[in-house]
Amino acid sequence: MKPLKGLPRDRTLEQVQHHYRTEKAIADRLRQSSREERTHIMATMYAELFQQVQDHPRLRKRQRVQTVATFNKGMRPLLQRFLRPTDRVAEFGPGDCRFTCEIAREVAFAYGIDISDQRNPVDTYPPNFQLIVYDGYRLDDIAEGSLDLVYSDQIIEHFHPDDVAGHFRLVWRLLKPGGRYVFRTPHALTGPHDVSQYFALEPEGFHLKEWSYVELRALLAQQGFRGFLPFWNARGAHWPMPYRYFALCEAIIGRLPRRRLRPLIRYWIPSLTMVAVK
Repeated sequence: MKPLKGLPRDRTLEQVQHHYRTEKAIADRLRQSSREERTHIMATMYAELFQQVQDHPRLRKRQRVQTVATFNKGMRPLLQRFLRPTDRVAEFGPGDCRFTCEIAREVAFAYGIDISDQRNPVDTYPPNFQLIVYDGYRLDDIAEGSLDLVYSDQIIEHFHPDDVAGHFRLVWRLLKPGGRYVFRTPHALTGPHDVSQYFALEPEGFHLKEWSYVELRALLAQQGFRGFLPFWNARGAHWPMPYRYFALCEAIIGRLPRRRLRPLIRYWIPSLTMVAVK
């Protein structure tokens, strides 16, 4: 199995191949699972992966901390456009919750919503923060229509494609009228962005599906969102762009040989960044 691109400097071909095969096998089970089965698989899949792939980059503490810090640094300027001191907000997939706790200092109340508790036991948390662990589907701990803003970063691609509509519907129920859902996710045309990038042209690992603006706008509209503000986002800079720009880029680029043009595509659509308004 020959790689399609250069490998990380600190990993051998055999290590990356093993990682790819292991992650793909777990992801295939998840893709083929029922809704009831997915709850269990999602709660255990990372522990299973890390047990079998002990050189996984996320197991390297320094690299993991740096990666999370980079994501948070890129997300903060976007959120600052919408945050107000009186807001009640929630983050889906907060991980160690440190970023959510930073945001809590700027708002009235902040929730972290995740399928597991990944906090560091030695961390302390502000009184206006609460972590809610849920099954990925039902969430009864937050009143409907009580949140001003919900945000997530790099999680939608990890959902089973059949569950993304339900996720948007849940967010819509939690938001007040006029509330916003701010999220980032890898764009389909520049991927895959998981380990399968080295061996495949479509995501086959824990990125169960990578999306386009056209796909997500249609799905959001079906769940009741009425406003859509896409952003061109790169290296922490965010510029609002007309939806038609991204729709046109996707229509044109989607017909081109992606493997050769992928480095150029990232200049036109660096990532998928969207604000959906209830």
